[in-house]
Amino acid sequence: MQQAIVKKPVARKLLLKLLGSRENIQMNAASAVRVGALFGISENNIRVTLTRLQSMQLITLVERGYYALGENGKQFAKEISQWRNAEDSLMSWGNDWVVAQTNTLPKSDKTQQRTNERALKLVGMRKLVSDMYIRPNNILDGAKGVRGKLQTLGLSKKVMVFSATDFEDKMHNKAMELWRQDDLEGLYRNGCEEIEQSLKHLHRLPLEEATKESYVVGDSVLYRLVFDPLLPSPLVDVALRKRYRDLVKHYDDVGAEIWHRFLSKS
Repeated sequence: MQQAIVKKPVARKLLLKLLGSRENIQMNAASAVRVGALFGISENNIRVTLTRLQSMQLITLVERGYYALGENGKQFAKEISQWRNAEDSLMSWGNDWVVAQTNTLPKSDKTQQRTNERALKLVGMRKLVSDMYIRPNNILDGAKGVRGKLQTLGLSKKVMVFSATDFEDKMHNKAMELWRQDDLEGLYRNGCEEIEQSLKHLHRLPLEEATKESYVVGDSVLYRLVFDPLLPSPLVDVALRKRYRDLVKHYDDVGAEIWHRFLSKS
C-alpha cells in the first residue's frame, strides 16, 4: 500500500482532538509543546493556540496548570464522538426519504448558508434538485429525528424537514444514484487495509513514532466515519461498513493508550 503524504495538522484541531479523545483528559503546556513538536508545530504556535482556545472556552485551566476541555469544547467533542454509537440510531429502510427543503432561506446570509451545508453533509443528505436535499429514511424517529440532528448542528429552523414516499421512477432512480460518486465501499476497504497495515507494526515503533502514526492514521479513518451517511442496503454494503467501523473503534482504543503513555512521559 502506498504511504499517504502526511500534512501538518492545524494546532487548534490537534489539541482539541487529543483533549476530546476520552473523558477527563488533561494536558499541561509542556506536554502540548511536545505534541506540537511531533508534527513540526512551533512552541510559540502551540502556546498562542492554548491561549486562544481558553479565551473561546474550548479549553479551561484546571489544577496544577493542566488544561482540560471547557464547556464549548465538550460540546465539540460530543458532536465528533457520536460516530462510535451511530449504528444504534438506525432502523430498517422502507424505500422512503427524509427531505430538507431550503428554498425558504435567504441567499444573502453566507455564514448561515455554510452552517446549513455543513449540517446537511454531516447528516448524509445530498441535493436531489435545486433547494431540495434528501437521505434514506433509515434513522430512528424518521424526519423528526433527522430534523433534531440537523438543528443541533446549526441548520436554520426555517428549513422544512419532512418525509416523502412514492417518488416517480425517474426521480427515484436519480435519488438512488446520489451517493455512488462517494465510492463508500472503496473507502471502507481502503480504510480497513490502512488500519490493518498500521496495527502490524505500530507496537514495534518507538513511542514518538507510534504516537504520531496513530494520530495520522486515526484522524484519516475517523474522518470518513464522521461524514459517513449511514446508508441502508442496497445503497451500500452494510456488513463491510460494520467491519470498518469495528476496526476504527479498535484502532481508536489502541491510539488512546499510546497517547496516554506519551502524555504521561516526563
